[in-house]
Amino acid sequence: MASTTPTDTPPAPPVPRPSPRSTGRMGDKIFLGLSRGSGILLLVIMASIAVFLTYRSVLAISKDEGNFLTTFDWNPAGDPPVFGIAVLLFGTVVSSIIAMVIAVPIAVGIALFISHYAPRKLAAPIAYVVDLLAAVPSIVYGIWGALVLVPYLEGLNLWLDQFFGWTYIFEKTEVGVARSLFTVGILLAIMILPIVTSVSREVFLQVPKMNEEAALALGATRWEVIRLSVLPFGRSGIISASMLGLGRALGETMAVATVLSPSFLISLHVLNPGGGTFAQNIAAKFGEADAFGRDALIASGLVLFVLTLLVNGAARLIIARRKEYSGANA
Repeated sequence: MASTTPTDTPPAPPVPRPSPRSTGRMGDKIFLGLSRGSGILLLVIMASIAVFLTYRSVLAISKDEGNFLTTFDWNPAGDPPVFGIAVLLFGTVVSSIIAMVIAVPIAVGIALFISHYAPRKLAAPIAYVVDLLAAVPSIVYGIWGALVLVPYLEGLNLWLDQFFGWTYIFEKTEVGVARSLFTVGILLAIMILPIVTSVSREVFLQVPKMNEEAALALGATRWEVIRLSVLPFGRSGIISASMLGLGRALGETMAVATVLSPSFLISLHVLNPGGGTFAQNIAAKFGEADAFGRDALIASGLVLFVLTLLVNGAARLIIARRKEYSGANA
């Protein structure tokens, strides 16, 4: 007869932890209900906004004698009314791209300096100043941009035209002050820089110290530790921070309206004065528009709403794929 040894005894099953639903604690039930209600309320609000924008947009677009997507003009008060978003979409996308190209690399560099290079006595004040800049109102940036940034960019525009005019993008073909999409992009980069920096810094500080110490023990330099351990760990956070900054750049209103000289012309010469964005056009024309004109502006707002949703959805998809890829290679 075979004897039973202790090694033949199956392990005891893990004791399941009670979920908030199975516990009788009133606090857990209240918290579960509030969390669920908040999520449902958020969806209801988003759906309500989408329905309202769509309804008012249909009223305006149905009377538009031009093509809403390709028309360059904006004259909903004309007879017949003609308006389109081609210039606004172009200006919004171009200025946001310029802002992201300038802001994201600088923000990541500042975040790395604060989290991994600067002494603690120096890192804390710098982090405080960066967080403080993120709370500055948009109109303050706009006034500073109009009074300080625009005059000082004249020299930079001439330099770019002289040495990089052959790229066509930096060729300045019109005379005028630097109230262009390039100026707007620089101003937006300054505005979103603190946001991207703050979020990236917090992500870099969450990198497991064991990974960094292991790399240093193997003889890696400080840059190799950052390249092999910190940046891969914080890539999803950098993407999230960039999308958060891009959301502000897409919807910025007062600062852009203060700096930009609006015109309904599309030009790849980003140094030329003129251009337009969705938010700037709404802020400039809403006060003087009649009921139909406000519906037309709401229609352009719907496009900005959809554009923002697409950007955030793409960011969530990228982050999800990164997590799946990291989990598969773990």
